[in-house]
Amino acid sequence: MLLAIDTAIGTSIALGVDGRIFEATSDDPRGHAERIGSLLAEVFETAGVGPERVEGVVAGIGPGPFTGLRVGIAAAQVFAQSRGVPLLPLQGHEAVALEALAGALAGVHVVQDAKRRELFVTEYSGIDWAGVPVRSVEPHLVARADHTPAANEVWPERIPAAGLVRLAARRLAAGRDFEPNRALYLRAPDMRQPTAPKRVST
Repeated sequence: MLLAIDTAIGTSIALGVDGRIFEATSDDPRGHAERIGSLLAEVFETAGVGPERVEGVVAGIGPGPFTGLRVGIAAAQVFAQSRGVPLLPLQGHEAVALEALAGALAGVHVVQDAKRRELFVTEYSGIDWAGVPVRSVEPHLVARADHTPAANEVWPERIPAAGLVRLAARRLAAGRDFEPNRALYLRAPDMRQPTAPKRVST
């Protein structure tokens, strides 16, 4: 049984159990911390199982904004640690690409609003033998003014946690590695370590 948590765009939680996937979402772009607890409770209640059955926790690592993304990653880490189960980090755009490429597209560009007149963009060329999207261009920042619309472009309204569950199951079945346990902010956070105070000569 796999639990997936993503807060890159809104909040999306999914639980895969006995061949079925149950999902709970919120489109609030700011209320991740307030909503994540109730969404977790909702998905377990809907599935009719308890958290003690979870065997792995999928963490959506972005790309995404610092403020929202860290909430979901922290929740996934705490849940996995408290249950003593593996943490399985995955890029959220991969789940978006999985849904898009299921429609027999030859390739797809996943484009996400990064705010500050910028976009997060990842490119995929297709699906491999294990059913996992193949990244042809890694996630990167593009100035909105410099973005040229491409064919088969997808702008997700949220990261589908159900897709993260499917991807994790396929990677586990194929013996594939997961992503490094590191958030993909793609830009430095607003808050920075203060520099040493300047000496004032007398």
